[in-house]
Amino acid sequence: MLAQPAQLPRHLVESAILNALAEDLGQAGDLTSQAVLSPDAWAVASLSAREVGIIAGLDLVAAAFRLVGDGVSFEPQITDGHRVEAGGVVALVSGPARLVMSAERVALNFVNHLSGIATLTRRYADEVAGTHAKICDTRKTTPGLRAFEKYAVRCGGGANHRFALNDAILIKDNHIAVAGSVTAAYKAAEAFAGHLVSIEIEVQTLAELEEALAAGARIVLLDNMDNDLLRQAVAINAGRAKLEASGGVQLDRVRSIAETGVDFISTSQITMGSKPLDLGLDVTIGGVE
Repeated sequence: MLAQPAQLPRHLVESAILNALAEDLGQAGDLTSQAVLSPDAWAVASLSAREVGIIAGLDLVAAAFRLVGDGVSFEPQITDGHRVEAGGVVALVSGPARLVMSAERVALNFVNHLSGIATLTRRYADEVAGTHAKICDTRKTTPGLRAFEKYAVRCGGGANHRFALNDAILIKDNHIAVAGSVTAAYKAAEAFAGHLVSIEIEVQTLAELEEALAAGARIVLLDNMDNDLLRQAVAINAGRAKLEASGGVQLDRVRSIAETGVDFISTSQITMGSKPLDLGLDVTIGGVE
């Protein structure tokens, strides 16, 4: 069964755009457009790609042009998750020139950033194609943009790890250190969690993996293990738990990690190491409407 397309909640989109417009326009508005452009000036523009990539964030672009004021038309030519070639037109924009210019940077900041994440995620996903491993993100995201960055990961063909501290239990090495042992930490979490709360535990050695499995762990994060250790961990596990490899996951290594037999590969690189995709808004027609 195919996964449903990624989607962003409207209230998150509008809140983010209103905050971004307020930040950029301040109390006086766009001084340059007010000074240079007639109130009757009209602009027709194209949002175009200057390099190959995967698009993400068009709902945010649409909201930027919708919320900046009345009269701006936004017509997407493709949808999020699709590949665009260099020179390809992503969307058409038309409306009062002052409004188009005032929303331009907010719109581009979001779509360039999120499309960069989607593009890098797709590269990772393509690298592991043919294995059963899935590429996942982490909580290493830009503060305030997590929902959008994780959405971009989905647009690029990746999967989301937990969104926040409150939607799953992930027992890390420091939790284990304070709790006293892998077993003590896992059993405490098991006693605490509701029946719908997932529990994952991080291990750094094969001995810790064996202890976690004996304690009943069903999802285990294998932290900073080399490929030989990952293969041994898969053999020890023998299908009992889902295994996630994490730590030091670079693009040139991800294929070899996937081939060890792990189920998931999580990396902060796709959200924290991506560069913005180069998209620009070019006015094709200007004048008075």
